[in-house]
Amino acid sequence: MKKISYVTLGCKLNYAETSTYQRGLAAYGWESVSWTSGEADVFLVNTCSVTEHSDKKSRNIIRKLHRINPLASIVVTGCSAELRREEISRIEGVSRVFGANEKAAVAAYINGLKGETEGAAAETDCAKGNYFGAYSSSERTRSFLKVQDGCDYKCHYCTVPYARGESRNEPISDIVEKAEAIAQSGIKEIVVTGVNTGDFGKSTGESFFSLLQALSRVEGIERYRISSIEPNLLTEEIVDWIATGTSKILPHFHIPLQSGSDTILENMGRRYRTADFAAKIAYILSLIHI
Repeated sequence: MKKISYVTLGCKLNYAETSTYQRGLAAYGWESVSWTSGEADVFLVNTCSVTEHSDKKSRNIIRKLHRINPLASIVVTGCSAELRREEISRIEGVSRVFGANEKAAVAAYINGLKGETEGAAAETDCAKGNYFGAYSSSERTRSFLKVQDGCDYKCHYCTVPYARGESRNEPISDIVEKAEAIAQSGIKEIVVTGVNTGDFGKSTGESFFSLLQALSRVEGIERYRISSIEPNLLTEEIVDWIATGTSKILPHFHIPLQSGSDTILENMGRRYRTADFAAKIAYILSLIHI
């Protein structure tokens, strides 16, 4: 049995993806150990690039891991790996760098380092083209379920569309299967998450509302929360349905504003203005009393 350590930086989406790698590789005999122990044969680093500080932190942790165990292979994925592939590849100890559209190959590559060529469960279970489905299973009370990846908005300040790629998703039926697996593990709450969560359906012709309706029917899951969602993508249809209290979707709305200035929002390339945001909040409060 070979040993592997996982290091994850950044958002809950990264943690969901790391958790998926961990489940798949565990099925192929990889033992998870703490990265501080120095016992790992392989380090898998899931990086973040949301700020310059995040990029620097990602590079520093890779160098630190090499000092802890110079003999271990270091495999790097995540947003910083996509945007700064060449720079990261040159760091001593790095065995391979996987970008945004290569995540499905990570587990198979690591399994190959153990001398096995049949791949790994994470690859076959969660890969659909260049989309890597994922959910977390390490939290005790809730799971973060990835339903969408990438973004087509390309706001003027944001590197996410370049780090994560275009907006895409897997079919509702596949996501429901993952929710059912989460339910079978005993977890009762799911947080529905993505890069631009409400943009779900771009690659399958489905809608975010239809996804929520399907998830609400999964037995064993008692409640869902929607993670951050753009005000222009949270439709009145969704709010109306949640307000009835007949679904498992909690009346929990995390809606980003970014700035209270319309001039700044326009310069940022945001797809809403302050009046749009205020109107959406007012509509929610007219139906759901907090």
